[in-house]
Amino acid sequence: MNTIAFSNPNLTIGEFLSRVSKRLHICCLTGTTGDTNTVIGNFAEANNQNLVGPLNCIHPNRIQVIGTAELAYLHNLGPSAYQETLTKIFQDRPAAIIFTNAITVDPDFINHALAHSTPILVSPLSDAKLISNLHYLLINAIATRTTVHGVFMEVMGIGILLTGDPGIGKSELALALICRGHRLIADDAPEFAQVTPDILSGTCPMLLQDFLEVRGLGILNIRAMFGDSAVRRKKDLHLIVHLQRMTCEELANIDRFAGTETAFSIQGVGIPKVTIPVTPGQNLAIIVEAAARHYTLRLRGYDAAADFADRQARYIKNHTDRDSITT
Repeated sequence: MNTIAFSNPNLTIGEFLSRVSKRLHICCLTGTTGDTNTVIGNFAEANNQNLVGPLNCIHPNRIQVIGTAELAYLHNLGPSAYQETLTKIFQDRPAAIIFTNAITVDPDFINHALAHSTPILVSPLSDAKLISNLHYLLINAIATRTTVHGVFMEVMGIGILLTGDPGIGKSELALALICRGHRLIADDAPEFAQVTPDILSGTCPMLLQDFLEVRGLGILNIRAMFGDSAVRRKKDLHLIVHLQRMTCEELANIDRFAGTETAFSIQGVGIPKVTIPVTPGQNLAIIVEAAARHYTLRLRGYDAAADFADRQARYIKNHTDRDSITT
């Protein structure tokens, strides 16, 4: 199984909260926002900790989330066990502790937090919603990012990266797809972050957002020309369509039954890659749409090549049986 590498292991809780506190309605109760507490942790035990999750004293999280159920459990402990549990929670050196549902925090928690320089945070969101949002935002904040040359598009709901040699027509193809109602994510230098072991999420660098360079026309602002619906901020990468000029011999060697699909690795994640020969008179936009539809059908378990092979086998068998009966 692939693991996720982090490009920003020194991201602090304070830096992270500056990005998401308004979005998640998080406020700090302890006067410290964790300016020195790193999200990942810089001690050996931190390598075995999850980034965020419900309160867990056996396998502690970097961010411990306490909701009404966890608080009820703590209150049902005897006074001695309660204090021992509090001591254990903070000895595990969490990056932060967040109370959900706008819970009123016990003074004992505040005192322990101040003694250990651990931020105590409160959000009105529910446990499940807060944990889900935090996990998504944390992974995106610290995941390793890779820049790949190409044009990243959303075609029929599928994230497709158009690649090929300079001048082969990637941007022109992207423009044709936009004119057909599909959406631009990033031209020239899309950035991909590994947000789960098998998912790459693609975004556009801020400097390049909304722009597409087309030879002869220069820089185009796609949002200004086609409206907000023609662009998208991010999308998971599903398929790579590689444009390639081919000789007659190379064209003849293409497997006309199975096509040209291979696997291409980005940060250790295998992405299906289809190589499309570029020849005069092609309508590449239609071919890319067909590639998106073909990919969707295969996700649903349908393989046209296998279906055709089965049909051919049945045809041969039926005619063989008919010939044997006739003779």
